Amino acid sequence: MPHPAGPLSSLPPRPAKAPVLPPLPAYAPGGVPGAAAPGGESPADTPFTAWLRVPRPQVEPGFWRLGHTPVAPKAAGSGRWLLIRVVVSLLVFFVCWRAFREGKLPFIGAPLYYFTPSSWWTGSNDHRAVAAVQLYELLGTVGLFFGFAKLGGWRAAFDRLIAARGPWYRAAGAAAGAFVTVLLIQNKVLTVYPLAFGHLPYGELGRVGGSLVTYVIYALIYAPLLLVFGRLGGWAALLADLRAPARPVAAPLSPSEAGPDDPVGWPQLRAAGLGESADRLAAEAAAGRMNDVDHVRIRRAWDSVLVEPARRTAFAKAVREQGAAACGHPSGARDLPVRTARHDLVVAQVRLGSVADTEPNPHERRGTGFALDPGVLGTSMLAVGPSGAGKTGRLVRPVVESLMLQALAGEAAVIVVAAAGTQLGPDDAYDIVVRLGDPSSIHDLDLYGGATDPDEAASLLAEAFVGDVPGIDVRRSATALAQLLGPFRLVHGRFPTVPELRELLDGLPSALGALRQVLESADHQTMLRELDARIRQSGVHGDPGPLLSDRVALLDRPSFQGFFDTTGAGRPFSLRALEHPIRVRVDLPERAHADASRLLARLLLAQFNGSAAARADRSLFAFLAFDDASQTLTPETVRGVQRLRSANAGVLLTLRTLDDVPEVLRTPLLGSVGCRVAFSGVTTWDGKWFADAWGTELVETRDVTSRTVYADQPMTRFIHSVRKVITGKEVTTQAVTVRQVERERWSASALANTVPPGHAVLSLTSVRGERAAPLLVRFGE
Repeated sequence: MPHPAGPLSSLPPRPAKAPVLPPLPAYAPGGVPGAAAPGGESPADTPFTAWLRVPRPQVEPGFWRLGHTPVAPKAAGSGRWLLIRVVVSLLVFFVCWRAFREGKLPFIGAPLYYFTPSSWWTGSNDHRAVAAVQLYELLGTVGLFFGFAKLGGWRAAFDRLIAARGPWYRAAGAAAGAFVTVLLIQNKVLTVYPLAFGHLPYGELGRVGGSLVTYVIYALIYAPLLLVFGRLGGWAALLADLRAPARPVAAPLSPSEAGPDDPVGWPQLRAAGLGESADRLAAEAAAGRMNDVDHVRIRRAWDSVLVEPARRTAFAKAVREQGAAACGHPSGARDLPVRTARHDLVVAQVRLGSVADTEPNPHERRGTGFALDPGVLGTSMLAVGPSGAGKTGRLVRPVVESLMLQALAGEAAVIVVAAAGTQLGPDDAYDIVVRLGDPSSIHDLDLYGGATDPDEAASLLAEAFVGDVPGIDVRRSATALAQLLGPFRLVHGRFPTVPELRELLDGLPSALGALRQVLESADHQTMLRELDARIRQSGVHGDPGPLLSDRVALLDRPSFQGFFDTTGAGRPFSLRALEHPIRVRVDLPERAHADASRLLARLLLAQFNGSAAARADRSLFAFLAFDDASQTLTPETVRGVQRLRSANAGVLLTLRTLDDVPEVLRTPLLGSVGCRVAFSGVTTWDGKWFADAWGTELVETRDVTSRTVYADQPMTRFIHSVRKVITGKEVTTQAVTVRQVERERWSASALANTVPPGHAVLSLTSVRGERAAPLLVRFGE
C-alpha cells in the first residue's frame, strides 16, 4: 500500500518562549548605584536592556503584557476523536487506492484516454503510453492522498498528537513519514522510479552521461521530499539550536545597531535633538547603572518637558550631570528596599498570578498572566474574603508595592491604611509613616484634611463622625460643626484641637463664653449669629451635638495625646499633598481603639474623595488602599468613590464579608466599583451579591431526551426482549435539543463551594470602559 509524501502545507509558528521575568534592580537595594554585580560579573551583563526590549502588545484589561503571546485556538474535538478520524479515513483511502490501481472504479481511465493521442494506444509497446499510465497512477495516488488528508484532518492530528509534545517528537514524526515515503518509492509502490528512469535513452547518453543524469534525477526526487518533511518537522531550527555554541552574554547594542525604535536608545530624545542626553542614558543602561524605576522616571520627566518646553534646558543638564539618577524622587530613593511581586513599570503593571486553566474561564484567557495597572485600578476595587484568604499578602501588598514604585518614578501618589503591625512593607519603603496612638510616631494626621474653609472641614468631620449612624442627618451635623469651627478659626487663626472641639460640642460655658467675648469685642456679627444659633439649638430635640461630642471623645484619649495637633507644634500629614508623588502609610490602633480606628478610616476616605477631586494637577494617579474597610463606608463616600475615576484616582477596599457594610449600601457599592474580587471561602450570601452584580450570559445547552421504542412486529419485539435481558435497559431512542439560555456567570453556590484555596474570582473594568468578565485566578504564579 503506498503512502504519499504528505501535504505541502505551511508549518505553524514555533511555541513562544516562556515569559521573560522582570529584571532585578541594577544594584542591590540600599546599595550604591553603578556598583559591580556580585560574582565578578560586569553590570553590563544584567538583563535590564534585554527586558526593556521585550514586546508588550496592546491587549484587553487584565493580561500580563510583558512577552504576551496569544493562546492557540481551541482544537475541535478530542485527541481520541482525531485519532479515530485519521484511522477511518486512512482505511477508506487504502480501499479507494486499491480500486484505483486495479481499475475497478467506473470511468477511472477516461481522463487518461481523453487527454492523450489515440496513436499511443495502437501499438503494443509504446513507451509513451506506459509513461502516461505511470504518471496518471502517481498523480491519482497523490490526489487521493491530499483529498483524504484534508477530509481526515491528518495535519491537525499530527500537530495536536505529535508536534504538540515538543520539537523532538515533531522532528521524529516527520522523519518517520519521510522514511516510509522513501521505502514506498524504492519498492516501486509509488511509480516514481519507473517514471523517472524507465524512459531514458541510456545508450545515447553513454556511461558518464547516464550516471550524471541518474544522480541529477535522484536529487530532483529526494530534494523536495527533504524540503517538505524538513519543514514539517522543523529540522532546520532544531539543528541550529544543537549546533549553536553556548553564547556568552553579549555586549549591549549601540543605538545605531539596535534600530531607531529601540527603547534603550531613547529615540524620543534623539528625535527632539537631544542626542547627547540619549547617548548618556543608553550608556548608563548598558553599564548597569539604570533600573526600571530610573527609566520610567526619566521618561515621565521628558513628557513634562513636552508639556512645558521651558524645562528642556534643565532636563538636559540634569541628564548630563547625573545620568540615570536625574530627575530623582524627593526622597532620593531609586528603588524599594524589597520587592515581593513581579512588576513591569514600563506599562505600570503588577502580576498577581495566572488565569486558571479550567472551566468556566474562556479558552483564550486560560494560562495567561493576570495583572493590574492604574487603567483598571482607576475604577476602584472591592475585594471580599474571609480572614486568611490572602487579601493582604496576595492583593493589597502587590498593588501598593506597584504604586510605590510608580511614585518613585513620579507617576503616582499612594496612601495605605491598615492596622498597626500589618505586613505591607518596611518603613523605609514609605516617605511618611503615621502611627496614630504611638508616641514614637514622627508624623501626625491633619484632622481637617488641610481644609481652610470651615464648611468644608465641617462636612468632612460630620461624614466621619456620624455618617455610619442610621437616621442621623449628616448635613445637620455638618452645620452644627460649622457653627463652631467658623468662629473659632476667626478668633484663633486655626481649627480647634480635639479637646477644644469636645468642649465646644459639650457646650461648656467657659469655652463658648471666651469665644463669644472675643467676637463681641471685634464686632464680628456674622460669626456671632453662627455661635448664637449653635447655643440655641444645643439641648433641643434632634440636636446632633451630644452624638458628635461622643464621637470626638473617642479621639480625646490619653493614647492620642499630642496627635491631631492644629497649633503647628507637630508634623501633620494632610491629604492635600496628593499632588506630589508621595508614599504614605497610616497605622490605625485597631487592637486598643477599634471604634476610633473605624472613625479615622471614614475620615481618611472622606478626605481622599474630596482632595482627589479638588486637585488642580491630576497627572498623578492617586490611590488609597484599605487593608480592612469594615464599617468605613457611608452613602456619601460610596457616591464619592464612583466619581474618582474621572479624577485619575481610585481606592482599594477589602472586607471580610459584605455584612460589614449596611445592606442599603451593598448594591450601590458593587455598582460604584469597576473591579470586584471574591476570594475563596466567601459565603453563599456574599456570593449572591456578586452573582447579581456580574449578571448573566448566553450559553449553549444540549438537552438529551430518551424515548422507549415500542415494536409492532413479533420478531422485533423478541429482539428487544433479548436486548433488555442482556443490557438490563429498555430499548430507547435519543432526541438532542440544542438551545441558548441565560445563566449566571458565577452562581452564589459556585463562588462559595468551587473556588479552590489560593484562588479568587475577579472582574475588571478599565477607565475607558473595557471589561473583563469574571475569571478564576490562581495567585502567585
